[in-house]
Amino acid sequence: MQLSKNLSLAEACATDSHFNNEPGKLEIENLKMVAEKVFQRCRDYFGKPLKVNSGYRSLAVNKDVKGDKKSQHLKGQALDLTFGNRADNKKLFEYIRKNLIFDQVIYEGGNDEGPDWVHVSYNSALNRRSVMKMVKVAGESTYKNL
Repeated sequence: MQLSKNLSLAEACATDSHFNNEPGKLEIENLKMVAEKVFQRCRDYFGKPLKVNSGYRSLAVNKDVKGDKKSQHLKGQALDLTFGNRADNKKLFEYIRKNLIFDQVIYEGGNDEGPDWVHVSYNSALNRRSVMKMVKVAGESTYKNL
């Protein structure tokens, strides 16, 4: 099943975890929204493949990867995206931040050259346009508003 022209349901649900990661009907509808409103627009704008590191996560998968208990990945509303290098990921982050409607966009990991990946979410009920950067404090990931 295709969520958008260049993103399949299988890609949006891929996991290295051995737990079941099959989304329900509502989660699939949410994945379609984030795929169409964010992923596909980025893919079309940059004109090159864009990889999903993490998309939908079942409760078991989210627990296995130590994800936040309130993660939008659980609802199918979030994708972690990468072009495979920090410089292009930084361009991706800035493009989303300046041009798209989104709930959250987070500069995840990396350094000043760019993030290791970009977390982006879309919520059809309310998009807060929250822009953050993940920073490590005493070995723990915390998020600061930009």
